[in-house]
Amino acid sequence: MPTGSAFTHDSDFALTPVGRGARLTAVSPTTTANSNRRRDPGPPEIVEVAPSVYAYLQPDGTWWINNAGFIVGPDRVTLIDTCSTEVRTRALLAAVSRVSSNPIATIVNTHHHGDHTNGNGLAATPGATTIVAHHDCRTILAEEGIVHYDGVWEPVDWGELPLGLPTTTFADRLTLWSGGRRIELRHPGVAHTTNDVVAWLPDDGVLFTGDLVFHGGTPFVLMGSVQGALESVEFLRSFEATTVVPGHGPLCGPDVFDVHERYYRFVLDLAAQAHAAGTPALEAARAADLGEFAELSDPERLVGNLHRALAELSGTERGGPIDLVTAIGEMISFNGGRPLACCA
Repeated sequence: MPTGSAFTHDSDFALTPVGRGARLTAVSPTTTANSNRRRDPGPPEIVEVAPSVYAYLQPDGTWWINNAGFIVGPDRVTLIDTCSTEVRTRALLAAVSRVSSNPIATIVNTHHHGDHTNGNGLAATPGATTIVAHHDCRTILAEEGIVHYDGVWEPVDWGELPLGLPTTTFADRLTLWSGGRRIELRHPGVAHTTNDVVAWLPDDGVLFTGDLVFHGGTPFVLMGSVQGALESVEFLRSFEATTVVPGHGPLCGPDVFDVHERYYRFVLDLAAQAHAAGTPALEAARAADLGEFAELSDPERLVGNLHRALAELSGTERGGPIDLVTAIGEMISFNGGRPLACCA
């Protein structure tokens, strides 16, 4: 059984109208005996953000608790990302099945991180489901498999998670179709990772951003580029989306990009000062005045972001290799030496 709060595949859901769409909320999530020692982030929620287009929102959007989405076509479903654990992925699949009996024919991975890809193997039907991602996403998943990072985060029951590799990859852009609805997949360059992808529905004004957007959480670019992430803000704005489905956190509009721009400039300025003074990332993070960003969750990510920014100032290419073990270890140090909080 999971060590924290969990959502079972047979949870009850309630569907309520919201504007042009509706919300489907799990109303009876299953919790375990250990739930009292950890916060319950609350049940997942489905919001119909356009006709037959759904955002699957998992509170509270912190470590390993991502958002997903799906588009229901005449005879098939296109899924945007999966989830981090078996339980969470099965809850996602159960929610999809309550909306549509159509098979999941396509899965789009917005990047390689496990909170968005660990459930691929559960969600895909061999020989019948195409998993689409950036070239680098497949390469990394094939090399690393499913990584659990034991000891970095509070204990998580990952469950049984068969690896599901992307079967169709691309470099810059690819267009999918769901009936007559166009789904444009675009790569912004190195940003959150080397292999980020957004899913843009131009006829609906809906943008699934993956982890280019953390709504209410500290952005994290240890495996990407701070400068690249800053440049991705203009990329995101260029779509002129009316509805933004972030990789983590509540639904939002394009004003969320402003917060990200200010945060990346804050990190770059802090890194420039630290680089000039020869100050290590952890020391710079501890001395920093977070200002408006103090309200964002998971503040230890600043340490990882500074490691990336300082590496680039020293000549490392965007997304190039850096000492991840040291960076993550110092994030734990910033957190008082405790494993990072995780309710997945």
